[in-house]
Amino acid sequence: MVDLSGKNIVMVVAPDNFRDEELLEPKGVFEDYGANVVVASKGVSTAKGMLGAIVDIDVDLADVSVDECDAVVFVGGSGASVYFDNPLAISLAKSAYDKGKVVGAICIAPSILANAGILRGKKATAWSSEAGNLRDKGAEYTGDAIAQDGKIATANGPGAAQEFGVKVAEAMQ
Repeated sequence: MVDLSGKNIVMVVAPDNFRDEELLEPKGVFEDYGANVVVASKGVSTAKGMLGAIVDIDVDLADVSVDECDAVVFVGGSGASVYFDNPLAISLAKSAYDKGKVVGAICIAPSILANAGILRGKKATAWSSEAGNLRDKGAEYTGDAIAQDGKIATANGPGAAQEFGVKVAEAMQ
């Protein structure tokens, strides 16, 4: 079994319209493996999922410290597009990658990683609407449910949320 005791994972959700299972299922996997999970968002104290989940935000995106986490995971859902060109989100993805942290994204959120320039030459997947952007930014778009390339894990949507959590956890070992 994967042991993430003592590991810290930051999960970034949109303030509104994140995809519930893409947060809750991987978060459950991480916590089952012993990780401490912190939920971050931009400018809100609670965030609302597309299916009605309400989650407390532990830290504002501006206050996330890459040095204090072992992985950064961007959660999808239609609201995730708010981070596509957000300097804080782009910087967080790039900084985490540059410092050798595990970086994950699911659904449309892999476009954040693509826009940060960290998918160039990497195998990656995303919700099909983002395939063109990933390719344009140099990613090797697989179209699979899950793609892992080194310390980067991506997934195509809610159906892959559980397995995505496991892949991110394995990448942290």
